Parts: sequence; structure tokens; C-alpha cells
Amino acid sequence: MQTSSDQLVVRSLVQPSFFDGDAVALARALIGATLFVRGVGGLVVETEAYRHDDAASHSSNGETVRNRAMFGPPGHAYVYRSYGIHWCLNVVCARGQAVLFRAIEPGLGVDAMRVRRGRDKLEDLCAGPGRLGQALGIDRADDGQPFDGCDLQIHVPSMMSQPILVGPRIGITKNADLPWRFGLSGSPHLSRRFA
Repeated sequence: MQTSSDQLVVRSLVQPSFFDGDAVALARALIGATLFVRGVGGLVVETEAYRHDDAASHSSNGETVRNRAMFGPPGHAYVYRSYGIHWCLNVVCARGQAVLFRAIEPGLGVDAMRVRRGRDKLEDLCAGPGRLGQALGIDRADDGQPFDGCDLQIHVPSMMSQPILVGPRIGITKNADLPWRFGLSGSPHLSRRFA
């Protein structure tokens, strides 16, 4: 889907029951959805899945103050700080499971994204979870908030016309070989190419 700096085709807002399931299935289903944070967002082109029984997941050792949102209701945000610098946005699905938004194709509020990122090139704005978080203005206050159509929104397409790429997750050492990273084929906005 081609987008302009201030227009996106908005589809139907996702109901909470859509999220209540397996992280791997949801990570795949979110490719081609649109994600908005306070009116700024775009087309989801890359995700990663994390399950509670996955050693790479923040929930693998049980509930803590940091990961509490992962054990909360489906369809809520789990936000954490990566390397003490970047805020990363996830959506919670089944208990202890979440999907990390790795990249979007900017479509709405591009000027705001450019200011927040200090970059002009469209492909550099949201290619990677830290960049995406910065471009969308994500912070700790978003942790635990619902994707209910107010500040946080997800809309899904009626169908996908492009194939979805599948590969191992990025930037982890545990269970790094699991094929739980998904991407939109042909997108120039991916954080990294699929092998």
C-alpha cells in the first residue's frame, strides 16, 4: 500500500478478542495492519513474537514490576526500555505473551516523526523497534494502556495482497533460531533484510 505523509487508508479497529491468542499467530496477522499512537503511525511491516515459555521473552521467569503488562489483559501495550535508551512497543496477547512492533511504513504524522527522530529519510524513521518507539513518541506512560482507539489504535486489513516473510528474530541470544520474525515482502521499511 502506498501512503502519503498525511494520509492512510484506515480499516476496521481491532476488537480486544482479536489479541487473545498465540503470539506467533498474532505477529503474522499484524503484518499489513495499521498502527497509530496519538494520531501518528503507519503500516505494520515487521513484527516479532515472544511466548511465556520462550527463554528470550521478558515473561519467561514470571511476573515482575517491569513485565507486569505482559500478564495483563490482551490488547494492551507492553512498553520496555531497551539498552537503557529506546522505548519499545509491544501488544499483549495470551497471558505472558506479546508481539514486538519492529517496523512500520510511516503514513500519518510523518512531519512529527521526522522532528522526533531528527531524520528526514522516510525509510530511516521507523525501521527498528527503538526508532519506531521514538518516532511514535512512546514512553513508560504507554505501558499497560489499551489499544482501544483512543491513544493507541490498531486497524486490520480485510486481506493481505503481498506475501509475508518469515525468519529468525534479531538482537537476541536465546532461542535466536526460532522463525518468529515476520515481515512484509518487498517493503523498504524493514529493520533488516530477511535471509
